[in-house]
Amino acid sequence: MKKRFAALLTIVLCCQTLWGCAKTTSVQQNESVTVAEPETVTEAETETGNGVSATDLMEEINGSLTPVKTEDACHNYYEIFVYSFYDSDGDGIGDINGITQNLDYLNDKDDITDDDLGVDGIWLMPIMPSSSYHKYDVDNYYEIDEQYGTLEDFQNLLAECDKRGIKVIIDLVMNHSSSQNEWFLEACKYLQSLPKGGEPNEDECPYVSYYHFTKEAANKYHPVPQSEWYYEGQFQDGMPDLNLKSERVMDEFEKITDYWLDMGVAGFRLDAVGEYETGSTEQSIAELTEFVERVKEKHPDCYLVGEVWQDMTTYTKFYQSGIDSCFDFAFADSTGVIANTVKKANGYQASSFGKAQVNIQNAILENGENGVDAPFYTNHDMARGAGYYSGENSMAQTKIAQAMNLFMSGNAFLYYGEELGMKGSGKDENKRAPMYWSENKTDTGICVGPSNMDSVKMKYGSLAAQKEDGDSIYQYIKQVYKLKSAYPQIARGTVTFEEAYSGENICVVRKTYQDSEILIVYNISAEEQNVDLTGLSLEEGTKPEIGGILLTGTESTSLTEEILTMPPYSVVILK
Repeated sequence: MKKRFAALLTIVLCCQTLWGCAKTTSVQQNESVTVAEPETVTEAETETGNGVSATDLMEEINGSLTPVKTEDACHNYYEIFVYSFYDSDGDGIGDINGITQNLDYLNDKDDITDDDLGVDGIWLMPIMPSSSYHKYDVDNYYEIDEQYGTLEDFQNLLAECDKRGIKVIIDLVMNHSSSQNEWFLEACKYLQSLPKGGEPNEDECPYVSYYHFTKEAANKYHPVPQSEWYYEGQFQDGMPDLNLKSERVMDEFEKITDYWLDMGVAGFRLDAVGEYETGSTEQSIAELTEFVERVKEKHPDCYLVGEVWQDMTTYTKFYQSGIDSCFDFAFADSTGVIANTVKKANGYQASSFGKAQVNIQNAILENGENGVDAPFYTNHDMARGAGYYSGENSMAQTKIAQAMNLFMSGNAFLYYGEELGMKGSGKDENKRAPMYWSENKTDTGICVGPSNMDSVKMKYGSLAAQKEDGDSIYQYIKQVYKLKSAYPQIARGTVTFEEAYSGENICVVRKTYQDSEILIVYNISAEEQNVDLTGLSLEEGTKPEIGGILLTGTESTSLTEEILTMPPYSVVILK
């Protein structure tokens, strides 16, 4: 124990030396960002006791598991903000080659080793040319932003991902373009050429039908300079809203999707789907439906997942379009089902998590029989999960919350750095801080982050430190993915909530997939719990036995007769 604490103290002292005074690193146009030293983690949060770590105990059971190959693989998507992930050329900005160089971190396609996370899908935030750091205003839908690399770099990334069985989806921004997009520039040029009182003619300039132009000044409509016209830009004036009612616009996006899919992209994350038609859910669904039909007719295996940042009743309606998935906002963020359940806030308890899983499952099926949920816990627009919890149990709560998300049925998404417990809140730039590869900011690959980012204090260690710590969040997340690969029921199973065995601290759900069942038992409390399993069986009356565990501390689980003993914030798979 003394040796482990000494090692921890050494790491903390090193961090203070390397990160002290929040040194700045210059980037293009004299921009700079700072990242403050990590917060000191208490000994109670890192103590492993007698040299045995949580990973050691988990491996006693999970170590013998082998991946199960299925036709419908368990897709675990990893969201990457390229700008902040890994810098391969030394300019301080992350790039596509930086991702390629780190693919083995995500999935080395070697089932024998435990050196990779085990994800099998990547979502790249916008990679197309844009004048903004976030690139959600697209100048050209057919190129790669020069800050990130070239088309050849991207094609190489796709080839290397294919070798590892990793699917790549990219952000597709259809709600609006950049004001520097050629479509918009040509439309404005044409409108400026019209005589006063003149009306536009699509035959003269097709691009005037691509956007919402009017002579009436209205809320979030912006003037076209040197003309009597205004255009809609709900997000900002540099993001003119596209007219998705226009067949010409739909034709353009059909060509765009063909282009990227033919290159090897597996699908698209569709930005701002709920805003396609301002103020009208029904019309937005209609426009999405046409797009989905066009894509699926030629590319039936293309995966489409939409962002509808609204309540569950609203976003599940979008499954009526035939889209594969919509992000599950009800479970995400600091006030979502997962965080509320972990904190026992706002009337939530452990059983609330089980009920909510059945509710979302039913809501999706009511709107689209082939819909697949897209659970996520945080993303680039939300404060990071490690900041949701405080006190002596904060690390354990951070861990189990991630497991709750990743163990939901569907295609679960993990935001880069969440596997390390990175922090970041407030302005958007803070939520997109550099991937925490190392405490040493001068190490190869470390990005400087967005120029307007505030100082961001990291609560937990870098990847370099956590790789050597059997009690780290990183090692825990690797165990989560290991269990998912061994039990396809986790990601693809139909959920049944075992309410009779659940309550304030315990949640039990049954997952059924291809006539095979497992039970997942969550202890969402800071105390040991004894769960009486009397009468609870699996298919054909099989008596449950422990088939996998997730531990946040150094006390293990046991199953004696029909009593399952679970340490604080633990998860047990019964098979």
